[in-house]
Amino acid sequence: GLSLVPLWDDQQQTVTGMLTASDFVLILRKLQRNIRTLGHEELEMHSVSAWKEAKLQFYGGPDVAAIQRRPLIHVKDSDNLRDVALAIIRNEISSVPIFKPSTDSSGMPLLGLATLPGIVKFICSKLQEQPEGYSFLQNQIVSMPIGTWSPHTGKASNRQLRTSRPSTPLNSCLDLLLEDRVSSIPIVDDNGALLDVYSLSDIMALGKNDVYTRIELEQVTVEHALELQYQVNGRRHCHTCLSTSTFLEVLEQLSAPGVRRVVVIEPRSRFVQGIISLRDAFTFLIG
Repeated sequence: GLSLVPLWDDQQQTVTGMLTASDFVLILRKLQRNIRTLGHEELEMHSVSAWKEAKLQFYGGPDVAAIQRRPLIHVKDSDNLRDVALAIIRNEISSVPIFKPSTDSSGMPLLGLATLPGIVKFICSKLQEQPEGYSFLQNQIVSMPIGTWSPHTGKASNRQLRTSRPSTPLNSCLDLLLEDRVSSIPIVDDNGALLDVYSLSDIMALGKNDVYTRIELEQVTVEHALELQYQVNGRRHCHTCLSTSTFLEVLEQLSAPGVRRVVVIEPRSRFVQGIISLRDAFTFLIG
């Protein structure tokens, strides 16, 4: 399934927002809280805009009104890739709509969605054609100011490296993802060894065949949630690298379809040392 979709406004005849995996998480929680007091028909009457307002209330703070007034972030088809990537990174979004020029009023204004995976794939193809002049690509990631790292490595990070256990309640895991505004969290065993990665987009598996109506989020563990995800999408490969891997090797992994982050592990124990996301890679490249 899709992890995000544009929202079309019939009155304004344009795209006015994006519905994302984090929106779906908040909708599910609201449904679970209200399903006993409100009927299914009444819940189905709620508009998407009402759910989006509930998301703003969740994040709260003095900037809520400003966020509500913020127009849809978008780019033009004539914008360069650097500006497109900056729009995604600075606004902490996963993709940005590409609109037609304002002079073209014919038909749907939306041309497509620009995403970091698409941009990094293009960049990697160009770097492979002309690798000379980019010596930093051969640097080991452990020596670079990139990613989020465990304190055990001795590397400083702007953000705390979060991990979760299979037995952790799914709600607690989702809290970490939403509060830290990150898209994924490594799932580890009692020794800190990597087992899998749970992502916000994995929550979409609960929408398949209305699974969410037959479970209680408070009683679902991360392990159970991953099993539901496997049933819908099949088992997947967890993309990893070593602290001695080069930046180019990490970029090549991030350019593969569906890869959003690479987990740094110790080779023997698979102990999680860090995580490098697409956003981390771009922040370094254009910073």
